[in-house]
Amino acid sequence: MKRLYLFLLSLSISLSLSAGEIDLTEFGKSYFTAWKATQAPNATKKDIEHYLSFLKDDIGHQHLPYDPDDSRLSDGKDSMRNGMSYYLGSHTDYSAELFQVVPAYNVVVITYSTKSSGIHPQTKEMMHQSYDTMEVLEIEDGKVSVIRKYSE
Repeated sequence: MKRLYLFLLSLSISLSLSAGEIDLTEFGKSYFTAWKATQAPNATKKDIEHYLSFLKDDIGHQHLPYDPDDSRLSDGKDSMRNGMSYYLGSHTDYSAELFQVVPAYNVVVITYSTKSSGIHPQTKEMMHQSYDTMEVLEIEDGKVSVIRKYSE
């Protein structure tokens, strides 16, 4: 009986340690820094790949009110890579400020503000945008599995 108790205790401790390996507050800050780098006027494909390293391959991405679907698809990361590459370098000016990182069980919530100007790659028109945003990042196996983005 003592062996069973010791085994269960050690299993419980090892599971607690593996679940706590990721510091969700630091993860949220690093995620934001990587994402912010992809928006800079001098952003590169390397910046995009660094950002994508935070995501699962089948990432789901919902950006309300523009994109209400949060489905996880096998090509989710590739779709994001293609979309981000299309807009790469379109900003002529960009700034972002992280306000808050709130960790919870398998979730990180970040809030931030952004301002940007740039030339839309398709219409060639000048754009000016300013948003306050909240992202809810669902975490699975140490990576983001679903992004729910809310902007106003």
